[in-house]
Amino acid sequence: MGNRVTREDFEWVYTEQPHTQRRKEILAKYPEIKSLMGPDPHLKWIVSGMVSMQLLACYLVKDLSWKWIFFWAYAFGGCINHSLTLAIHDISHNVAFGNKQAKWNRWFAVFANLPIGVPYSASFKKYHIDHHRYLGGDSLDVDIPTDFEGWFFCTPLRKLLWLFLQPLFYSLRPLYVNPKAITRMEILNAVVQFSVDLIIYCLWGLKPVIYLIAGTILCLGFHPISGHFIAEHYMFLKGYETYSYYGPLNWLTFNVGYHMEHHDFPSIPGCRLPMVKKIAAEYYDNLPHHQSWTRVLWDFVFDDTLGPYSRVKRLCKLAKES
Repeated sequence: MGNRVTREDFEWVYTEQPHTQRRKEILAKYPEIKSLMGPDPHLKWIVSGMVSMQLLACYLVKDLSWKWIFFWAYAFGGCINHSLTLAIHDISHNVAFGNKQAKWNRWFAVFANLPIGVPYSASFKKYHIDHHRYLGGDSLDVDIPTDFEGWFFCTPLRKLLWLFLQPLFYSLRPLYVNPKAITRMEILNAVVQFSVDLIIYCLWGLKPVIYLIAGTILCLGFHPISGHFIAEHYMFLKGYETYSYYGPLNWLTFNVGYHMEHHDFPSIPGCRLPMVKKIAAEYYDNLPHHQSWTRVLWDFVFDDTLGPYSRVKRLCKLAKES
């Protein structure tokens, strides 16, 4: 089972998150980066194609045996569903229709949610704002594991189990760490989602519904694409709390690998983040980054110095709501 990891607590820091200052410096030096902000005109068509592809897949898998249902859920459908969660991530920053069309973005996220099988988009939006505003914030950034996760999942076998269970922890952790009142949009998200699930069940039976939900659970758990969950903010090198990845899987994930650039400029859609890196190259080229999400997962499991505790935490003051 391996040895217990040496880290027994999070990496507590007493400085502000680095992205705010770097954003100011880059915009002062390269004001043209502001022109990259705004909606991505192609996002709505790409997402619509992916949703349509999954609905077609529901029809195609309705008569398959269960072993093939789970195979295609992991190898194909789950990859699309994971990609759709990252499309929802982009949409949560209003890059589908722009800041002036906030409601359009919210409802389009509900549409992108449909193949995922369970309501997700509205709750994600509610908590993701805090992840950017209070990066690493104790009891505010629910992306950070709990003390129990850090304490218990401390050997290779347990860390491997933790990776499989990531969808469970990501969905339940906010309710424990930073519970918030259920919003009207969350209720509508659930009503629409379960209504579509019921329609699919009535049309084609249980197997397509299981295909969608199983794909989501499997590919948000232990899967090469899920390496981005660990790659983004787990402290592989002391002093660095955000990391980018510039490999080919960005093509499937709306450039979520450009994560340093994304936290510097969250209002820039994923399709334009490579341009940020190109324009402000001196700010990014010398920062540590990952070459492979699969290697990230391997190192996380088998490196005794890495585990759920390998995160930067800070105390943050609540911002005043405007």
